[in-house]
Amino acid sequence: QVQLVESGGGLVQAGGSLRLSCAASGRTFSSYGMGWFRQAPGKEREFVAGITWSGSSTYYADSVKGRFTISRDNAKNTVYLQMNSLKPEDTAVYYCAQYYSGSYYYTMSYRNWGQGTQVTVPS
Repeated sequence: QVQLVESGGGLVQAGGSLRLSCAASGRTFSSYGMGWFRQAPGKEREFVAGITWSGSSTYYADSVKGRFTISRDNAKNTVYLQMNSLKPEDTAVYYCAQYYSGSYYYTMSYRNWGQGTQVTVPS
């Protein structure tokens, strides 16, 4: 089973940037797509961004389009989420997950979730 470990979260002022990383165990990382989700207190987990196994296609939630960029380095078994122009509403725990099947936008399309990393953008 693939294990995923997120890092890079923290406290950043509005307008600032952070880069999240998700390191995956296993030799098959380059065989599957990946996604980033987030969950704010009292809210459901929501899709943020997804990327296919090759990196040739990416998907974004409307709320982050133009500000966030998902990428991957298959040689390092790592997927990244570059977050720019951060807003207080981006405050959440961010999770990476292994894509399984179906739409990249749906939580049920993923398996093997990481433990999450907190991102806080004070208002």
